[in-house]
Amino acid sequence: MAEIKRHENETTPSALRRFTKRVQQAGVLSRARKIQFKSRKLSDYKKRKNALRRIARRKEIEKLQKLGKINKER
Repeated sequence: MAEIKRHENETTPSALRRFTKRVQQAGVLSRARKIQFKSRKLSDYKKRKNALRRIARRKEIEKLQKLGKINKER
């Protein structure tokens, strides 16, 4: 946790600037944003569904390549 002590005769905006700089250096905000926008893991069902979709797409591309309708790019 970032913490500062206000110096004698220091203005509030000056102390706030020092605090903000200390928070940025500590990386508090970046860690909080990473946690806030963290995405959940895919369920097994969705992983399986995506894998089957990829396999079907790959088979379709291979079929079209054999028929000469698309060029081999890879």
